[in-house]
Amino acid sequence: MDEETKVLRDYLIFTVPHVTVLAGAVLGVLMIVGIPVNVALGIFAILYGLMLTILGLIIRPHVSGNTVYRLSMAFFVSLMIVGVIILFYGG
Repeated sequence: MDEETKVLRDYLIFTVPHVTVLAGAVLGVLMIVGIPVNVALGIFAILYGLMLTILGLIIRPHVSGNTVYRLSMAFFVSLMIVGVIILFYGG
């Protein structure tokens, strides 16, 4: 395993769980407050995707040539797009 892949692996292992817990807490608060499920899920997806994208941009100088990094960034951005679609067209 090359050095870029190790850095990316460590990044994903140590940061993504923290972001997941934070975004999940926001989702829980939104649902407790009584916001409709579609709106809460849309906000969750946008927030989660945004936080993951920001973290991905922070690590970019270290792993920008890695294929897994590019795929994960595409997934993070698509998560935000899906959140917008759910928010506006979710019913």
